[in-house]
Amino acid sequence: MTIRPQDLGIAASDRRGRDNPGTVLVSGGSSGLGAAVVRAVREAGGRPLVLDLNQPDSLRDEDFARVDVADTRATERAVRELAERAGGLDAVVTAAGIDRCGRLADVPGKEWDNVVAVDLLGTAAVVRAALPYLTSSHGHVVTVASTLGLRAVSDATAYCAAKFGVVGFTRALAAELAGEVGVTLLVPGGMRTNFFADRDEKYRPADESVLNAPENVARAVLLALTQPPGCEVRELVVCPTSETSWP
Repeated sequence: MTIRPQDLGIAASDRRGRDNPGTVLVSGGSSGLGAAVVRAVREAGGRPLVLDLNQPDSLRDEDFARVDVADTRATERAVRELAERAGGLDAVVTAAGIDRCGRLADVPGKEWDNVVAVDLLGTAAVVRAALPYLTSSHGHVVTVASTLGLRAVSDATAYCAAKFGVVGFTRALAAELAGEVGVTLLVPGGMRTNFFADRDEKYRPADESVLNAPENVARAVLLALTQPPGCEVRELVVCPTSETSWP
């Protein structure tokens, strides 16, 4: 007996399971992991769209929207504008993220709040606005948490609160959208990006050479986006072999 995609509740036009990931919106796509995902999508034959404060040099104007994802309503509008220009979405990857290290009493409230606004509320805003398009395409969501969304450490209350929130949000989302939209929780460990650049020395990795290349993590994102119909990678932990914050 032949099982058709529509028998599994998947549109015949769905592109999951092919090497080409389709049209993929990436928040935070101008640097770090987001930029690596953009390159991986393009190299696989897909079309990356980017939400960020800075436009990547290689991206066309129509595939970019300048927005601070801490502004959730503006982010929702930007997602809809990009999706309409592109004629829909096959996936979103919520790679935008910031941190503010320090003891709770020492981190100004506005800066603490901004970490949660970008990392958690911005994630939800991107997904919320993309849902109508992803439901239509039977597309896929990849949220980016952190190993510090599974294990808490001192001097990281804002980041841990936000990333623990992303873990809970994504698991609930997967239950809510089962059979309609694919959902993957990505849990990366330390990566060689500019994420640590503006930190005090005591909050930087002692040896950045042992961190993971963001391109390695981007490959894991593509793995999640190109599963065959009816199959999902629900959660992925991707970290360097020397990662100290997992398990």
